Amino acid sequence: MNKAWFIRFTLSICIALSLGAHVSAQPRNLETIKSQEVSEVDGVPVLIKHLPEWNNVRNSVTFTNNVEDLRKALGERPIYDLIDFSAGTEAVTATYPQGKLLIIEFAMPQGSIVMDQRTAQRLAELGQTQKIFYRRIGNYNAFVFDAPDEAAANALLDQVKYEKEVQWLGDNPFLQSRIEYAFVQTTSDIFVATTMAIVMGLGLSILTGLLVGIVFFYFRDHRRATTEAFSDAGGMTRLNLDDLSAQIVPKGFLKD
Repeated sequence: MNKAWFIRFTLSICIALSLGAHVSAQPRNLETIKSQEVSEVDGVPVLIKHLPEWNNVRNSVTFTNNVEDLRKALGERPIYDLIDFSAGTEAVTATYPQGKLLIIEFAMPQGSIVMDQRTAQRLAELGQTQKIFYRRIGNYNAFVFDAPDEAAANALLDQVKYEKEVQWLGDNPFLQSRIEYAFVQTTSDIFVATTMAIVMGLGLSILTGLLVGIVFFYFRDHRRATTEAFSDAGGMTRLNLDDLSAQIVPKGFLKD
């Protein structure tokens, strides 16, 4: 009885520790802020999964839809007043060796375009004193703060991928054109592959014939060169009137 109780107690402690580690490793604010687009596998917002190697930096990830959380995660930055969180805008931050990354996603592409224009103007006013590196990636507005140099910031921004899957409420209006394009592409690929196979087959046949002919020619030439005398009788017995055949001396004749 004591042994069974000890085993149950140990298992309970292990489960509690694993659950605690899992909860502590979750990005901040996931419990209070619901994303408009989450992964069907684990319920993590898609925006978080578009962070470079997000699993490796998940302890520093902050997902939010307000400026106050950005201030807590990144400190005071001169671009917060450019972000409009009133229309479903979401943001995610994470800390990397290259710097602190901030990705902002607007509900509509127009918001990203306006943010891009206002950011370009603001960065032109600030100059290079703030060490803020910016790039618009798809409909993401991505910032890198406190990077050691522009090369490191660009290397981090290059890893941000904008990946969106469009789902139509009805029939896809581009489905027919895509099917036609796929048919034409497949047909052309088959035609090219068939033509290449025929040409390569002909070329291989010609090359094989040439090699066989050369080998046969050298074999006959070598055989002719090693023949003691030429005979056009085809191996038949002939009179040696022209002295072209080898002299055959019967064995057993008496010598002079």
